[in-house]
Amino acid sequence: MSTPPAPSWQNCAHGAHPLIDPVGCRGIRVLSHSSCLAHLADTDRNTYLAGLAPGADIDHRGTPFTEDLLNQLLTALHDPTTGAPQIGDANFGGAQFTGAASFSRAQFTGYAGFLGAHFFSDAWFEDAQFNGTASFAEAQFARYAAFSGAQFTGAASFQKATFTVEAGFNAARFTGDAWFRETQFNGYARFARAQFTGATGFSQAQFASDAGFHGALITDAWFSGAQFSGFAGFSGVQFSGDAGFDEALFTGDPRFDGAKFSGDVRFNGAQFAAASELGPLVCAGVVVLSAAVFEVPVTLEIAAREVHCVRTRWESTATVRLRHATADLSHAVLSAPVAVTDHPSLFTTYSGTVDESLLSGPGGVRIASVQGVDAALLVLTDTDLTDCLFSGAFHLDQLRLEGRCTFAPVPSGWHRRGIRLGRWTRRRTLAEEHHWRAQTAGQPTPPPGHLASRRTWHPGPHHPDPAHTPDPEDVAALYRQLRKAFEDGKNEPGAADFYYGECEMRRHDRIGTPAGERWLLWGYWLLSGYGLRASRALVGLGIAMLTTILVLMLWGLPQHTPVQEATGVIPAGGGRTTFTIAKDDPQNPTGQRITRITGERFDKALTVTLNSVVFRSSGEDLTDTGAYIEMGSRFFEPALLALAVLAVRGRIKR
Repeated sequence: MSTPPAPSWQNCAHGAHPLIDPVGCRGIRVLSHSSCLAHLADTDRNTYLAGLAPGADIDHRGTPFTEDLLNQLLTALHDPTTGAPQIGDANFGGAQFTGAASFSRAQFTGYAGFLGAHFFSDAWFEDAQFNGTASFAEAQFARYAAFSGAQFTGAASFQKATFTVEAGFNAARFTGDAWFRETQFNGYARFARAQFTGATGFSQAQFASDAGFHGALITDAWFSGAQFSGFAGFSGVQFSGDAGFDEALFTGDPRFDGAKFSGDVRFNGAQFAAASELGPLVCAGVVVLSAAVFEVPVTLEIAAREVHCVRTRWESTATVRLRHATADLSHAVLSAPVAVTDHPSLFTTYSGTVDESLLSGPGGVRIASVQGVDAALLVLTDTDLTDCLFSGAFHLDQLRLEGRCTFAPVPSGWHRRGIRLGRWTRRRTLAEEHHWRAQTAGQPTPPPGHLASRRTWHPGPHHPDPAHTPDPEDVAALYRQLRKAFEDGKNEPGAADFYYGECEMRRHDRIGTPAGERWLLWGYWLLSGYGLRASRALVGLGIAMLTTILVLMLWGLPQHTPVQEATGVIPAGGGRTTFTIAKDDPQNPTGQRITRITGERFDKALTVTLNSVVFRSSGEDLTDTGAYIEMGSRFFEPALLALAVLAVRGRIKR
């Protein structure tokens, strides 16, 4: 069997054997002696200990300590003023503590080195003070390790340390950086009410049992790659900086209820194997759940400025309750129904209402994107879809929109169209239409940090690049699918605006829509707003009727009412008489046109026009021109009336 190499210091070599153990005892020699503290003669040891004073520097690397020997050393360093051992630089690297090691209330004014030390029994560092750097890297704690109430003023390193039974850091204070990279916690890890003022790293740490950080205060904490095999408790933890759980593995049930993050918190690529809930937590920055995996039914309750769920995978059902947040669901993978909803009131935990003082403004939820999502399994409730990107989503016609979901309105106020002034028809629109219209109108890109005016179309993220802006054909397909989603939900009035948007995009589509169809859509839009604007159809009907009346008065009604005459022959001898009734043809009016506009002629023209609207013949005598005018009005005006009725029905149908 191979033996460990000799240490870098001059070691005691007690018990060395050329074949079995050529190195022997690895304890560093004490001063001018050839033995370590454990193997010194009693008189030499007593002399050495008697020469120590509180605050002295000690170096006992590799030394094997029994409980009695350690107590003798700490007694020699006892400070009568504080009633506890006071040590300057202390180096116990590679030391072995076979009995209980009690450093409780000890004060390390300099470097405290326990690099690679082995604690075979309990290790007590409760209320100890480490004023310099403290290194427990690669240390092994076979039984209970107690650091509760300890204060680490300098950097503290527990990298690759192993806690076999239990690690207690309750109420410990880490003023400097604290590193637990690749640390193994095989038993319960207690960090309740601990304070981490500096950077804190638990990257790739392994928590084989429960881990409790309840009520801890942490500045910047990194748990990247950490493995939590048991309960992971972060309830009530306050992170005053950023926190990272990237690629962490939560085999047990993590608890973040009441946790607060003043910066960002990242769960990028994290795996939640048994998490039934996450939160409620409050984050002043961004909660990143991108590429995270949720394997069981889960409820997420998050109040944050932004929530990123890009490529997040839900293997089972999920309910995502949000407040204040803008959520990005791009390319999320849904294997079961997932509901994203705006939570109307403050979140609550077992201890009461969750404080959201880190956030300000309204608590509404905005959806930034559902691109690449299978919308058949997605439910959005009471969300703001003003800037939501739908392009690239699958099965949009099966998307469920419940509650009050808002979409982007058209620009408000008057605007110029060439030489004409006009207003946009009020309706709900998609962000993609805004982006296309802003790009085709040549609108400038708003300066960074400035929102687009409500009087203009909102430019897209790739404005003004036409290659990355959806064209009318693409936007029409989005409107068509969402219209069907509203119709399937028995919400005909809600679908009306999307039908309007679909027709608008088809009217402007010069590639996928034939020219004849575009002209037909232009007329349909002009006369009735695609059968959805009753006011436009009624105005058109009124104009058509006035035009008909005027034209009938000018050219349609005859100059005079035709006179009927009866002619016949009466034989002298009497008998049967036959009369022939002749009626003059209506004569076209003559004279100046102004003389044709009279009350009598107006009454007749109005009668003809009103009967035409209801598709009836007035029975009035008309000129040839008037007959054709009446036929045209009997076709055109009832159609406008039908469009008005259709528009009203579309707005009230359920």
